Amino acid sequence: MDVLKRLFEQHFHTPPEQVRPLQGQLGGSGRVIVRLAAGATTAIGVLGNVREENAAFLEFSRHFRRHGLPVPEIFAEDLSHGAYIEEDLGDVTLFDFLGAHRNGEHLTPEAVEAYRKAVAVLPRFQVEAGRDLNYKVCYPRASFDRQSINWDLNYFKYYFLRLAGIPFNEQALEDDFSRLTRFLLTAPHDYFLYRDFQSRNIMLHGGEPYFLDYQGGRKGALQYDIASLLFDGKADLPPAIREQLLHDYLDALVGYIDLDRAAFLHHYYAYVYVRILQALGAYGFRGFYERKPHFLQSVPYALRNLDWLAANVKLPIALPALLDALGGLSKSEKLRGIGEPAHALTVHVFSFSFHREPPKDESGNGGGFIFDARSLPNPGREDRFKKLTGKDEPVKVYLEEQETVLRYFQNAAELVDSSVANYHERGFSSLMVSFGCTGGQHRSVFLAERLARHLRAQNGAQPGVKVVVRHIELEKMGK
Repeated sequence: MDVLKRLFEQHFHTPPEQVRPLQGQLGGSGRVIVRLAAGATTAIGVLGNVREENAAFLEFSRHFRRHGLPVPEIFAEDLSHGAYIEEDLGDVTLFDFLGAHRNGEHLTPEAVEAYRKAVAVLPRFQVEAGRDLNYKVCYPRASFDRQSINWDLNYFKYYFLRLAGIPFNEQALEDDFSRLTRFLLTAPHDYFLYRDFQSRNIMLHGGEPYFLDYQGGRKGALQYDIASLLFDGKADLPPAIREQLLHDYLDALVGYIDLDRAAFLHHYYAYVYVRILQALGAYGFRGFYERKPHFLQSVPYALRNLDWLAANVKLPIALPALLDALGGLSKSEKLRGIGEPAHALTVHVFSFSFHREPPKDESGNGGGFIFDARSLPNPGREDRFKKLTGKDEPVKVYLEEQETVLRYFQNAAELVDSSVANYHERGFSSLMVSFGCTGGQHRSVFLAERLARHLRAQNGAQPGVKVVVRHIELEKMGK
């Protein structure tokens, strides 16, 4: 975290007073993302461990800004440490805005207009800025070519289809993959493909869309990105709105290329399929393989999209083995039930002092986790924190600024997430997690509170998971 503080001070000529992790930013990407602030001055700091990915994002960002596109300004960077700071575009994503402006299938005019603004900008990325982009920095591939498509399809096959237990004929499926790949590559594919053009990567800032997370961009076909946005799992856009927005996009695209709409639509739904398969592969890898259950909560939405495609779309090529496997997904009660209430699981989270015995498991199950936080920086050694606890703002700010604390928490949370998913699925009623430190007042309290927030956020869509927090030493102190 020190490198981000240094970059902030280097750019703004004042040190940051606060460094706060952004909730929900430690999951799929592997990056650490924080907000740094000094008074009213703020910036977003990013630590990423893949140099090529960081280099692509920085190069693309500067290129897009030269074309006047709404992306964050890069303030300072240190690629040798995988760090950069960028413009703070606030906290409201298009996904958040959609959730606040819908009632079931009904979207408010404001939500639809926000999407229309986003799709109107997309051709500028794909065509205008894509013409003179330096594709040599693309990572991991310079184009959405046969190799890229093969990676995505096998990602789906091995990390979702196989781990979900859906039977399939391996050779017949490979034959379909080859046919699908050949067909996809017959579409013009000399444009910029954003790769992850979806509602969580679009910020609404001052009422206008701004765009993030294009570091995986490469050359490819126009159809892929609009398919990514309109068939974005949890966004769950109604089919009529999807159709309207697709035509809005095509109307905007006419301003940049000589568009043959029939030719575009000839390939469009094949790209919808391949994008959904890529997303399912990601859900399977993070959810089934890495045991991060919140990634699986998008699966029922993807299945709903596959049901709609099966009922409404006839592809121009035959893919019998693939469509048969997708039909197996749709019929799976296990997959359909993901995210629905199951057996009630209570996660008991404690803080305690190692001067005394760890909390006893009253459920009779035994087991659980005991994490020793005594190796972490100790606020209790500083006079300014002695009378405070890990629930007080100054202590939280202090600990959140320590990279060792953030890494420790990430590792602990991943272990707990795995058990929560397993216990919930198997119908267990109780899981115990305890954090201990020297006095049971600062570090252990902070970690217990943060884990509780993390579990509630990650498992909020699962009514069968309840989180209860107790601070043993604070209770004795009357706090």
